[in-house]
Amino acid sequence: MSISSVYPATGETLKTFEPYDEAEVERRLALADSAFRVYRRTRFDERATLVRAMADVLEADRAAIAEMMTLEMGKPVVQARNEVTKCVGVLRYYAEHAAAMLADEPVAGTAAKNGSYLKYQPIGPVLAVMPWNFPLWQVIRFAAPAFMVGNVALLKHASNVPQTALNIEDAARRAGFPEGVFQTLLVGGDRVQAILEDDRVAAATLTGSEGAGRSVAAIAGNAIKKTVLELGGADPFIVMPSADLERAVEIGVWARVQNNGQSCIAAKRFIIHEAIADEYFERYAAAMSKLVVGDPLDEATQVGPLATAQGRDEVNEQVQDALSKGAKAICGGGTMDGPGWFVQPAALTELTPDMRVYRDEVFGPVTSFFRAAGIDEAIALANDTSFGLSSSVWTEDAAEQRRFADDLESGMVYINAMTISYFDLPFGGVKRSGYGRELSPAGIREFTNIKTVFSD
Repeated sequence: MSISSVYPATGETLKTFEPYDEAEVERRLALADSAFRVYRRTRFDERATLVRAMADVLEADRAAIAEMMTLEMGKPVVQARNEVTKCVGVLRYYAEHAAAMLADEPVAGTAAKNGSYLKYQPIGPVLAVMPWNFPLWQVIRFAAPAFMVGNVALLKHASNVPQTALNIEDAARRAGFPEGVFQTLLVGGDRVQAILEDDRVAAATLTGSEGAGRSVAAIAGNAIKKTVLELGGADPFIVMPSADLERAVEIGVWARVQNNGQSCIAAKRFIIHEAIADEYFERYAAAMSKLVVGDPLDEATQVGPLATAQGRDEVNEQVQDALSKGAKAICGGGTMDGPGWFVQPAALTELTPDMRVYRDEVFGPVTSFFRAAGIDEAIALANDTSFGLSSSVWTEDAAEQRRFADDLESGMVYINAMTISYFDLPFGGVKRSGYGRELSPAGIREFTNIKTVFSD
């Protein structure tokens, strides 16, 4: 089966590629293995020079890379350019700080008098199984720390963004990385198991669906290999009476529809205190109804098409399931005619547990609204999901802020702010949202051998 780029705004096939055959995959695995044996011994300053050069390459090609992402998965081009800029930033962040993050670390306590210390050392080729929704950022936020650790990367990207995947490989080459340090594998998902089981692959990282995470974790577990998983999210966005309501509406809409609603950390379940719920719902629906939906290459577009026909159909089915069971659409709720895989931005109220949108992740610009009588009910509703990626809480009450920080079952809690990944903050979830962390010192150490050195 060929691997294709298809423009989501029209359904037009832009380019097709034949998957790599077994011989080519073997060649690339062998190359990764040999490249690692050399690259792992390079100095931090040498790696930093290469990483900064890759940042320069991406920055120079920002417009073209952004347009390619838009053509392959439909994100508004303004957001695509911002994604490139963020990737440039994380490359420079790790080039600047990785040596300190990975420096030999003296051990405090009883063993310290013996001069014991920890070393953070590379482990080998790491397989990155990456999604289409942030096709550059998801890869670079893994690759930047991997490069600085001294690991090498094998990218199995989503099959609908092959040109972006090949562009990343080309950017690494143009930056001067030795051959084999970063390679794209144009293969289907059915080839992942054999690649991950290969003894030359040391570990794997996956960002994607819960099902994909289960599969990769099972394969890696059987092979006794480390994994980091960032899976789905049904993130709560909680608004209490003391919140700045205007700001909570403005940010709430953007937190839901960023990247056309196709973000694991997008706010999805809005839990509003009943004292302000009616006003919040009204303001939110009015703001959402004004969003500009259309051609993602148009600078004015705020919401483009979903990335795949299957994704559009899934979101529409979730909405119709809720409406058929008594939910009310206070804006949107219908389907959109014409070419492309567009979904009408919608907000739903009067949700009940028998509706799919009640707990499931909706990967599109659809908001689920809930009322809460107080903080206890808000926390209970927020935690009533199998996911636990992030959460956003809006309150000026310090005691409420502490309570939410303590009791929300999520890997991250953002207070009076939407969830955004920052270079210097650990990123990851709990429950079925996965395990392990990316970004920050915690993220760069995930794929290291934390070696204890004891001296008597």
